[in-house]
Amino acid sequence: MPGNRLDERELIAPVVLTRADGTLNRDAVGWARSPLVDTSGIARDGLRFAGRNKRWEYWGTTTPTHVIGMTVSSIDYAAVHEVWVLDRATERAWHRSVTAIPARGVTLPPSAEQGPSRARAKDLAIEIDELPEGTRLRARIPGAEIDVVARLPEDHERLAVVVPWSRTRFQYTLKDVARPASGTLTLDGVVHVLPEGDSWAVLDHGRGRWPYDIRWNWGAGSGRSGGRVIGIQVGAKWTDGTGSTENAFLVDGRLHKISVELDWQYDIADWRRPWRISGGGLDAVFTPVYDKQTRTNLGILSSSTDQCFGDWSGTFRTDDGEVIAFEGIFGWAEEVHNRW
Repeated sequence: MPGNRLDERELIAPVVLTRADGTLNRDAVGWARSPLVDTSGIARDGLRFAGRNKRWEYWGTTTPTHVIGMTVSSIDYAAVHEVWVLDRATERAWHRSVTAIPARGVTLPPSAEQGPSRARAKDLAIEIDELPEGTRLRARIPGAEIDVVARLPEDHERLAVVVPWSRTRFQYTLKDVARPASGTLTLDGVVHVLPEGDSWAVLDHGRGRWPYDIRWNWGAGSGRSGGRVIGIQVGAKWTDGTGSTENAFLVDGRLHKISVELDWQYDIADWRRPWRISGGGLDAVFTPVYDKQTRTNLGILSSSTDQCFGDWSGTFRTDDGEVIAFEGIFGWAEEVHNRW
């Protein structure tokens, strides 16, 4: 139930996600402040669990003028890639998505930050590379070209969580918010330089074996408020009842884990109405200004997504009792239903 504190274990040493037989290693269940979990077994044992293996890299980048999203993924029997750019003032979008059945034109590293990610398809190319200073994000679709570096500051903490549904169904997620971003975005030949200090990148890295039918909420925000760098990372539905959550609040690179199932109040039938997310010291309001709707129905594979973009405001109370007020933190909150 929302509000009940969970007994989540913090991982402090490297651990492998899967056992020799491909099932969940229970010693990996918990959360960490860095990508400590070796997920190489997901791809290596893929045939043994055919149809259930899901691997992806999603990067969302926000600036005062634009939003950029790029996805490289293999959901076992298909590769699903996307590049999307939004002009926040005009709401014009540049977009290209590809679903390749069977999965092809995709390269993903065995574990986080252990190699490049690549997607290749007609009118779409994505290249994600690890650098000493962070991660370089490049993509090309008709009318849009992206070249961004998501810097990884020293001592910046990430939220890594292993979510267990069962011994054969589980997910490792790495949610990394408030990464300072710089670079260029070229739209119809016009170069836009990302304003340093006001541009942010967010990573959703996933490796796991999923149930066929699943719903989730995910919310993220990055920015500056009150002279501090704030990162918001919240989720719901898909972790319910597992004993794990993907909830955290980041202040100047320091992660505060929220070990409760949060209460989400929203009306997707009227997406402009504010959302309220609360629990575990967090009392946040998300005010949408744009809804990116995606609907896919390919028979066995279907997806319904409402990813709303807007501003976060509210307060967070740390375990030490400090109350941190924040406002104007731009990001998103979404509702997703997948059959995959």
